[in-house]
Amino acid sequence: MSQRTGWQQRLFSLIEWLKGFRYIKFGLVGASGTVVNMAVLFVAQEYLFAAIAAPRSRLYASLALAIAVATINNFTWNRLWTWADRLRDAAARARPGNAPQTGVSLYFGQLGRYAIASWFGIALQYGLTLWLSHSLHYLLANVIAIVIASVSNFLANDLWTFRHRPSK
Repeated sequence: MSQRTGWQQRLFSLIEWLKGFRYIKFGLVGASGTVVNMAVLFVAQEYLFAAIAAPRSRLYASLALAIAVATINNFTWNRLWTWADRLRDAAARARPGNAPQTGVSLYFGQLGRYAIASWFGIALQYGLTLWLSHSLHYLLANVIAIVIASVSNFLANDLWTFRHRPSK
């Protein structure tokens, strides 16, 4: 095993430092969700729903499946990585026989809140892109809308889906 040079060590230290920032983790999970979304969309459109003759009609089913799979992917990784500390804190605070929710109800409650927050972000991005495109190039409008929607999506999940519950 070779030793890292000074710049390599600094780069790896920087990467480790950045991983501590929840918003960066959220962004990385979102990027993975984009890849999942695109892959599922392609497979569903070209192969899974090929029996649906009209490509436009097929797109409705393909897109719905792609969004659902990507949402579950993102929720899972955000739960396990981005907000893992809050899940550990909640587990540590729970006392046997005194826990307000079971693991299953907590999981599905968080999934529901995550889905609502995600759909709000999607609607915000869509609306902002259309509105901003009246005065900006549509690609620039979309980038601005994605940034604004991702911040609102992060805040909704941080403050609502995976909110910090102080110890009593």
